Amino acid sequence: MTASIEMPRVQECVVSSCAYNQTNDCHAFAITIGSSDHAHCHTFVELPVRGGTETMLAQVGACQRADCQHNANLECHAPNIRVGPDNDRADCMTYQSR
Repeated sequence: MTASIEMPRVQECVVSSCAYNQTNDCHAFAITIGSSDHAHCHTFVELPVRGGTETMLAQVGACQRADCQHNANLECHAPNIRVGPDNDRADCMTYQSR
């Protein structure tokens, strides 16, 4: 049997052009963070419609940035994260290199 862990919440997302963003809250069920060059939010999508579930706040489902101090076995262990603009449209602002 595998023990489950509570996934960190997306405390704030200030990337208002994302279809999952509603009043600086991410309403996707879960997001994926990371790529080989930076902590990109792979769930970011720019569409004319809003998505997600209004009553749900996103969690970090997976993090591909193994070099982040909050990452253990490709899972995020930060208490929560913030998403904002950086090198591209949406990055994890909580990312900290080891």
